[in-house]
Amino acid sequence: MTVQAEQTVTATPAGAERRYDVVVVGGGAAGLSGALTLARARRSVLVIDAGRPRNAPASHVHSYLTRDGVPPAELAALGRAEVTGYGGEIVEGEVVAAERLDAGGFRVVLEGGSAVVADRLLVTTGLVDELPEVPGLAERWGREVLHCPYCHGWEVRDQAIGVLATGPLAVHQALLWRQWSEDVTLFLHTAPEGGDSGDFGDEEYERLAARDIAVVDGRVTALEVADDRLTGVRLADGRVISRQALVVTPRFTARSGVLTGLGLETTDQEMGGHVIGSYVAADPSGATALPGVWVAGNVTALTEQVIGAAAAGGRAAAAINADLVAEETRRAVAARRDGVSARDAAGRHNHAHADPREGAPADAPVSDEEFWDRRYGGSDRIWSGNPNTILVREITGVEPGTALDLGCGEGADAIWLARRGWRVTATDISGVALDRAARHAAAADVADRIDWQRHDLGASFPDGVFDLVSAHFLHSLGDMPREKILRTAASAVAPGGVLLVVGHAGFPSWERNPHPGVHLPTPEEVLESLALPNGEWEVLLCEEHERIQNDPEGRPTTRTDNALKVRRLNG
Repeated sequence: MTVQAEQTVTATPAGAERRYDVVVVGGGAAGLSGALTLARARRSVLVIDAGRPRNAPASHVHSYLTRDGVPPAELAALGRAEVTGYGGEIVEGEVVAAERLDAGGFRVVLEGGSAVVADRLLVTTGLVDELPEVPGLAERWGREVLHCPYCHGWEVRDQAIGVLATGPLAVHQALLWRQWSEDVTLFLHTAPEGGDSGDFGDEEYERLAARDIAVVDGRVTALEVADDRLTGVRLADGRVISRQALVVTPRFTARSGVLTGLGLETTDQEMGGHVIGSYVAADPSGATALPGVWVAGNVTALTEQVIGAAAAGGRAAAAINADLVAEETRRAVAARRDGVSARDAAGRHNHAHADPREGAPADAPVSDEEFWDRRYGGSDRIWSGNPNTILVREITGVEPGTALDLGCGEGADAIWLARRGWRVTATDISGVALDRAARHAAAADVADRIDWQRHDLGASFPDGVFDLVSAHFLHSLGDMPREKILRTAASAVAPGGVLLVVGHAGFPSWERNPHPGVHLPTPEEVLESLALPNGEWEVLLCEEHERIQNDPEGRPTTRTDNALKVRRLNG
């Protein structure tokens, strides 16, 4: 049976633009940290990530407490899982434009034409490293061609290090890198000489000589590489100076396109009287000159390391939440004075899901199979592509085995499990959904770990026993025998395995006439209906939890769901 995950839709339906409390543009350390803080503050938050992290060429992140040495992609994956675990959404895409709306908030347009609306923007798009024009330099960037000693100095300690001079900061760079190696050579390259400008006068040469730093005249024309490692630097006169690492000073240019489109210009960043790049100016919280727009990370702090960018994202998120709280309070006070309920005045836009069968035409009854095929066939994507929050929370860290996903929909849960080493059997009543899920699994490179099976669970059920059986929001307004299906699911759990059931504990508050004959049980009622034999099962979780869901008018309300997790004992 198709089920809807406890997550929000990130694809934009035709004719609709979803609204969020905050849209974060950029999915690096700053953006994910901000999104995590906002999601934990129960804000609806969407991260739009173009997938071009600045640190992609680097093999590891350093000076990040408790995460030193982690590959950048792994750090990003951990951050994404934490954000989605608290209900935040993440989509991959390029933001091509943003505009302020007359009614308040911002419209953010993605490549391809889809758009979302946000009350606030957090822009964490980072910067572009513009490298000196030396053949072969870009290909070694992030490997042996470096710029930050605090990021990479330890890894090239005691090696032969060259510093490429392109301006007056070269002397500073050479003296700084001397901390990590006694063998440092400064290549004058294109840096101007002559003391009048303070570039390379007698005082600079004296300082370099005092630290035993060699100085080489001439333009660098190429890098020498052997066995995919830097071995030297070639000069215009043909000389080759042996080096194992080369330090350069890029020009740091903020990725500010979305902000300049809103009227925010960049500012030159100077160091020692020399322009080293451009940034977007902001106050210590990240607030820009444009109300409602914050920045964090390298887009506003060019020399910030990863851990600093993450901290800045958290600071900006706290400031954004405080700003939203202040606005909501002003509206609530005004509404109270006018005799309007505070809930109507709040106007926040948390986006969670509706019941699976809501919106089905009352005058044209169809089977569950037909309904879900039509539902999936009417849109390129219904759910967000993120795994269910409770699944992530309860199964992260569990040793992978075999899993059965009942009502897999477009496959987010099954793919999440497969990526973590599980062998998954995933079922749904909709063939359209299964075809789409299989394509998503192929794109995620886990197609060989998932067996997609079409079942009307009231009539047929997958064969076998499993270490994990998962059923999320297995509800229907039709005649689906839910209790029977869940008892069958329990019988399919292997000794030592787990059954995880998540569902609604009541109808949304805006439904004035809940569906007659349809009962949404408490977790205790779900447990009782399983009729588990005494002494054979252990209850690990049996609880209700609340989340925010908007009513049809866009007003936030509280919805109650339940979760049950039981383990079959060995023996």
